[in-house]
Amino acid sequence: MKVILQKDIHNLGEAGDIKEVADGYARNYLLPRNLVMVANDNSKKILQHQEKVIKIKKAKRKKQSEKLLESLNNLEVKIAAQAGEEGKLFGAVTPIDIAKKLKELGYEIDKRKIAHADPIKQLGEYIIPVKLDVGLTANLKVQVEKA
Repeated sequence: MKVILQKDIHNLGEAGDIKEVADGYARNYLLPRNLVMVANDNSKKILQHQEKVIKIKKAKRKKQSEKLLESLNNLEVKIAAQAGEEGKLFGAVTPIDIAKKLKELGYEIDKRKIAHADPIKQLGEYIIPVKLDVGLTANLKVQVEKA
């Protein structure tokens, strides 16, 4: 049976691919879970329409990400933290803290997009990469100051 994949399926293909699968596999597993739809002329037209809509959404999201990239590159975030005599923090500044501070400043950034591997444990200025979209990474300046 020829089917059009609605979602990426491991060992089968990516969304939008047209694949030949066993009838039982399609009827008993793929179709009930809405992972595929039967490939016919009507469904091919639906697929083409979905691809157009996806392209438009991707272009819109990329444009928003580019605007956000520009504003984040020009932004400096100041985070106050308690520190000892030598500038060592009592705790650490993590991506969660940075995301909260960005939210206070009006930027809705998911903590998983803040790509700083290690928590910040010293006072100072840091450049933190923020992954916005495929190929778009902003460099955010984070200033950790003594509270």
